[in-house]
Amino acid sequence: MVATIDKEEVAGLETESFPGTIHLIDTPEAASDAVKKLSAYRILGFDTETRPSFERGARPSVALMQIATETDCFLFRLNIINIPDELQQLLENPDTLKVGLSLHDDVTVIRRRRPLEPAGFVELQRLCPAYGIRDSSLQKVYAIIFGKRISKSQRLTNWEARKLTDAQQGYAALDAWACLRIFNHLMTLPTPTPTQFALL
Repeated sequence: MVATIDKEEVAGLETESFPGTIHLIDTPEAASDAVKKLSAYRILGFDTETRPSFERGARPSVALMQIATETDCFLFRLNIINIPDELQQLLENPDTLKVGLSLHDDVTVIRRRRPLEPAGFVELQRLCPAYGIRDSSLQKVYAIIFGKRISKSQRLTNWEARKLTDAQQGYAALDAWACLRIFNHLMTLPTPTPTQFALL
């Protein structure tokens, strides 16, 4: 496996897109149904999006939480529904692994919306070095493993907009799904040194 990749190489790769079904969750009832479906899985992909702020000292709360299976991604609009009890229970369940990247930043913005004690989170930045991957960004790790590029064109868009565009939804779903896909692939490989899940 290639251990590192530069920006120019990534830019020349074919662009990846989320191949599954996206579910936009913007009511408490829909959130409850989504968590019931997600709770049937042992491993999930995870990411969040926060409205960008260019004001010094601003600390916006998380706006969107993405949780993915191999075939579906649920986009929880937290700026509308906050973090319902059922969703908090999933985030605090140590038996359901939530795989993500830069999870410390995610947890920081989540706690601005509701205090919780996350459990069962797997940090890819801690896990990847055991497989010889020296890069730490999702875009580069995904490119190294799968030879495709994750576009970041939507990253600084307004995640609290009244209506999320198709491009925003596709971007958000892809990031969570990509984390799950990376983890599942790594679990099929022998590691050069013994390693445990890199739990947060």
